[in-house]
This record gives sequence, structure tokens and C-alpha cells, in this order.
Amino acid sequence: MSSTPTTTTGVTLSSGHSHSHHRAKRQRHYVLPDGRKVHIALSPEEAESLRQRLTAIKKDEPFDLVISGSPEHLEALRQVHSHYDERREMLRAKHGPDYDEFENVRAELDHLSSELHMLSDHAVQLDANFSKYGYSAHLRTYDDHSAPGSSASSISGFHDPDHEKKDWESEKRNGRIMKIYKKPTVRQYFHKGLLWRASERTEVASFELFVDLLYVGILAINGDHAAEDPTGHELLRFSITFIMSWKLWSDLALIISWFETDDILQRLSVMTIMACLLGLTTNMLDALGETYSMLVAFYLAARLFMGAYYFLLAWVIPMVRGMMLVHVSLTAIPSAIWIGSIYVDMPQRLGLIWAAIFIELTGPMFVILIIRGLTLPEGTQPIARGPMFPKRIAEWIGRVFEFFPAMNIEHKVERTNAFTTLVFGYSVVAIIYQNAASFGLNAFFGKAALGLVQAFCFNWIYFELDGADLYTHAIRRTVASAMAWSTAHLPFIMSFVLAAGALSKLVLATDCRDTKIEDLTETYILKSDPEIPIGLRWFYCGGLGIALFCMGKFPPLLPIRLSLTKSGIISICHIHKDPAMGIRVRKSKRMANRFAVCIILCCLPTAHHLNSLQLISIVTGLIIWVLFVELFGCSSPEESFFGEKKQCKYTARCKITKKDLESAVKGGHVINVSELSDRGEKGLYEMS
Repeated sequence: MSSTPTTTTGVTLSSGHSHSHHRAKRQRHYVLPDGRKVHIALSPEEAESLRQRLTAIKKDEPFDLVISGSPEHLEALRQVHSHYDERREMLRAKHGPDYDEFENVRAELDHLSSELHMLSDHAVQLDANFSKYGYSAHLRTYDDHSAPGSSASSISGFHDPDHEKKDWESEKRNGRIMKIYKKPTVRQYFHKGLLWRASERTEVASFELFVDLLYVGILAINGDHAAEDPTGHELLRFSITFIMSWKLWSDLALIISWFETDDILQRLSVMTIMACLLGLTTNMLDALGETYSMLVAFYLAARLFMGAYYFLLAWVIPMVRGMMLVHVSLTAIPSAIWIGSIYVDMPQRLGLIWAAIFIELTGPMFVILIIRGLTLPEGTQPIARGPMFPKRIAEWIGRVFEFFPAMNIEHKVERTNAFTTLVFGYSVVAIIYQNAASFGLNAFFGKAALGLVQAFCFNWIYFELDGADLYTHAIRRTVASAMAWSTAHLPFIMSFVLAAGALSKLVLATDCRDTKIEDLTETYILKSDPEIPIGLRWFYCGGLGIALFCMGKFPPLLPIRLSLTKSGIISICHIHKDPAMGIRVRKSKRMANRFAVCIILCCLPTAHHLNSLQLISIVTGLIIWVLFVELFGCSSPEESFFGEKKQCKYTARCKITKKDLESAVKGGHVINVSELSDRGEKGLYEMS
């Protein structure tokens, strides 16, 4: 079944099969039942030029012009569909059994075509996307051979019979020289509540991973220096400089995700931003003192460079001009505040700094909420629609932001996962020291081993429990959950880096038994302390507590209506799959356990009598407890932790007779659920 706003010659069958699979090209026009011809434009720009051309060529012939995917396009298709449906019934009455036989043959051909399509590139990629991140009925794809707007549905898609030829041509392009400049192409965008995206999968480029290498040094410099002087002033410096570097990383990843260029100019632009980021890094340690002006100068050089790129894109790609100009404004306004902060002394300077940071972090989210609320299609739940704006202003906003770029879910998740892996890697590197004793199994090694266990458990929870087996990813669930998921990574990463830096000092502390200072090499003797400062305890325990809190549970950013889970909790972004036979511990209770552990971790620094080994041991035990509850709780009570899996069962609620369902499974037939009527049993069937 296709709900795609693609054009056909009036052949859209109610049985759920579309003839579009057999067409090499989409029709750009068709005739309504009253004889009026309808032309389809792929974009507003093409609509204007097409209107002028048709007016000049066909002066006396009336015609309609619609944009692909618009409500007018869908209404015209419904009229044509109704017309041909009536003609089909007339032919059925006229030809009788012969028509029924023809319909059976055509239905079998459509079924085979659909099966072939499910094995093609388009369906495999979308099905893999849905399997990993959750299904979305508002997702559409377009091919490289067609302009954005003539696309395939996420439900059945569009299968070009020449797709193998197109792939071969793509392979031949690998040998061409890289262009100096290539006009950017929007990878995916929103249009009236629908997400249109390229059918191919967006992969992380090698130069993006190279950018992450620079952040390895940023994490080490920032985290180590914070641990050397665990005070409130150092925490303030750490927070400001880390947010600045994070902002550059996230903006760069967003631009690459939005637009496809793959030219030499893009590489040079990335190198320019990296050079500015390097200058920012070299001025971090005395950021609130003598080097503040240089820190801001390098930061603004990168930000204004990206702002100029937004302005260029607004000129080159008129379709998303509105959003690009908004980002230019969101770059210019905070930049003016940053420049003003240079001429203000401490502590008044902090007010300007945090004002600029607040605008940079929250400005794009407020813009998205407004635009999404005013451009949603009829019948969907609005986010910002209502008395917020007068009708005339709301219409103007909807017209200016009719098209705006969208975040690519695969690219965003992979880039975030890669950065999180760097953070976990820093925590592993931070605990490494050099032993000078002939027998090195001592408390130093024990504390380092416990620190390694902590990092491993966090990695396990983040990637294999929280980020796997998803029914719907936070980015695909709702706008608010996507924003919460993205925003929560900043405090999560900041707090974990702070805790990892503190752990590196705790491992070398000599405040417990079997920690002889002479067992360390000279370099690490200088880093060792006989006592644990109070601030270091707070950095370590508080950092891990906040990190664990952000990983599992946090409130929504705005009082936006979200879909409730069965437990009534609205603060969990992802929707995970549950085993068919139930789970041992419900997700709400597991999150409550996590929250309790977070409170204990944040209160541990008040226990001043604990030495470094005891502190690390207690924290490790609490994290292992969280991991155990998650592993045990998300499993099915009827599944064993040992041995082979039991026979697989499929559970579903369907309005279909049990006999027909079992027959379809045994015969390997595909059942279109949308075609099921209200007949049959309404029970819960299980089949082995």
C-alpha cells in the first residue's frame, strides 16, 4: 500500500498494490475525470517556471498545477482514483468471469513485484532503518535520479527497475576526480509534516572521524586540568570551555548531516574549523584569565565561518532559505554578546557568557518547535499551534518555512556514539599508570582495575542496553524526545569526563594500605597525593551520578504533550521492545533503581572517612548493581540465562481468523494488515 504523493496515470488500487513498481519513470501529469490536465511540479521554484512555460505554450487549454506531496496533489489523485475505481466496477459487470481471472493474474504479478521490491536497495535500507530506530509513517524517500519531492513511500517505496544500472553508474563515478566545488544538496527535509530523505544511507565520512581525533586531546587537557585543581572556579572554567568545544562539534556534524557536497571545498572548510578549534584548545587552561580574549577570538572565528556558510546556503538553496537565515541570526546574536564580554571584567562577564551560551544551545530548539507547530498537516497533534501568533504571522511563518532541513537519524546517532566512545576511551586512558615495583599487584592496580570495570559497565549500559533493541528511537518518537535526547548528551559527557579526570587522581592517591609512593615511576609520583581533596570527591561521585542520571532518566525540556508509556513515565526518551512473554522488572522500576543509585552517588562525597580504595569500590559496586538489575529486569521470565533458546514465538493482535493466519504463515504468504476487515476473532494468537 502506498501513501506516497507520487503521480500515476490514475492507477492506485485500493487492494494495496501499486503499479508504480512497473514504471521506469513517474508521470509528471495526468487528466482528471472532467478532462482537465493536472501538472506536477517537484518544488515551488519549478512550479513557477512550469506555470510560465505552460501559459505560453497552451494559452487556450485550461490546466492545474500542483506541488508533489501537497494536499492539492493528494486530492487530485483521490479524484482520479475514484474515477478509475468506478470504471473497474463497470468492466467487472461487463466482462464477468474473464475480468475476475485477469484481476487474479494481475494481483499475483503485483504480489511478486512487491516481494522483489522488498529485496531491492530501497526497501532493504528503509526496513533496516525502521528495525533499528522505529517505524515512521511520515517518512518518504527520493532517488538520486529524481529531484527532491518525487519520492517513494516509507510503506512500500518506489522500485526503479533500472536500479542495478544506477548502482553501476554510481560505481563508475568512484574513479572520477573530486570536484573543487559542487552545489550542496539537501539530504533530508520536512515539508508539511512529512520527512523526505534520500533513499541511500548517509555514512560517516573519514574526515569527520579525523575531527574526533582532535577532541581526544581536548578531553584529556580539560579533564586532567580540572582534576589537578578541584575547585568551583575550575569547574566553571571546565564547563564554559567544554560547552564551547561541544557547540563547534555539534554544529559541524549538523551541517554535514543536512547537506551533501563531497567536494574539496568542504574538506578545506573542515580544516579551517579544526584550526580554529586547535586555537581554542591552546587557550583553555587560563580561559577566565589572561587568555580569554584569544579563546573567544578563535571560537568566534569558527562560529562566524559557519554562519557565513549558512548565508551562502541560503543563497544557493532557496528551498531552505528561511531556516538558513535563522541560523545566521542565531550565530550573529550570541557572537555580539561574546564580543561584548571581552570588555567586561569578572564576575560581571559571566552573565554575558551564560546568556550567549543559553541562546546558542536553546535558540535552534525554540525555532524548531515554532516551525513544527505551524507546519504540521491537518489532523496531527500541534505543538505550537494556537494563540501564540496572529493568523497572518502564522501563515507567513508556514510559507517561509514550508521546507526546512531535517536531521539524519543514522548520521546523528553514529556521530554521537563515536563521540561517546571517545569519552569512554578517555576514562580508560586516565587510569593507566606506570609501576616501578618488582611485584605490582597492589592497591594502585586494584583501583585502576575497578576504574576499568566502571568504564566497561557504562559502555555496556549505554550501547547494549539503553541504545539497543529499540521499538522507537527518541529522535523518531517525538520532537520533544529528540531534543531531550540530544541535549542530555552534553551534561552526560561533561560529567563523565569530569569523573574520569578525578578517577585518574584517585588511582594514584596514597591514602590507603599497600600504596607505597616508591612503587610509582617518577612521573606519577609527582601526580600522586597523600589525601583526597573534598572537591575531587565531588567531581568523581557527582560526575558519575549525573552521568548515570542523564543516561537513563531526565525530565522533558518543555511542558509539551508527549505520548505516555504504560507506567505513566514521560521522562524516558526511547521506547524499547519488550519480550512477547513479558519482562521480569518493568522499565519504570528499573529507572527508579537507577535514580536511587544516582542519589547515593551524589551523597557519597559527604562520607569524608572513606579512602580512595573504599570510595572507588563502593562506586563500582553500585554501577555493577545497576547493570545487574538492567540485565535481569529486561529479560523474559520464561527464558533461561543458560542453554539454547526456546522455539521462537510470534505474538500479535489481528482481526483475522486463526485458520487464515496459520495458513498464511505455513504457506509463506504476506498479509496486508491494512486490508483486514472487522471479521474474525479478536484474540491473541501464538504460533511456533
